[in-house]
Amino acid sequence: MVKESPLKDKVVLAVDDEPDVIETLRDELDICKVVGKTSYEDAVKYIENNTPDLAILDIMGVNGLELLKLCAENNIPAVMLTANAFTVETLKKSIDLGAKAFFPKEKIGELRGFLEQVVDKSKKQAWEQLFERLGEFFNATFGSDWKKDIIETGPFIVPE
Repeated sequence: MVKESPLKDKVVLAVDDEPDVIETLRDELDICKVVGKTSYEDAVKYIENNTPDLAILDIMGVNGLELLKLCAENNIPAVMLTANAFTVETLKKSIDLGAKAFFPKEKIGELRGFLEQVVDKSKKQAWEQLFERLGEFFNATFGSDWKKDIIETGPFIVPE
C-alpha cells in the first residue's frame, strides 16, 4: 500500500515575481492547490483574507522577508525559495524570522520530496532535514565555514 502524501489537497501560497516559477511550483506540487501571487501587495491581501496550509516565498522582487514576518504572525508555515538572495546572511535572517526552510531555486525539482518529509515536522526537525539533504550544496555555495555563522555560534535553536 502506498502512503498518501501529506501534501495532498493542501493549499499552498506561492509568491514570486516570475510567473514561470509559480507555474513550475504548480507542476511540482500538482497534488496541492497552488495559489500564485506575483507581487507583495497581492500576497498581503491574500494572507489577510485566507489561511493557506503553507507559503512558498521568493525573497527578491516580492519583499519575501516581510511576507515571512506576516506568515509568522498568522501561523502560516513558510519556506523561502530563492536564487539571487541565496546567502548565509539571508539564510540566518530566514531562520530568525521563523521560516521552516530555505530552498535554492536551482533545486526546485527536489522541493516536493523535501516538503513531504517535513510538512508535519517541527521547524527544528525541518531545518535539520534541510541541512542533511542539501548540506553538500550549501557547502559548495557558501563554503565550508557557513555552519559557523548558523549553527556553531551558540546552540542552533529553531523555534518549534
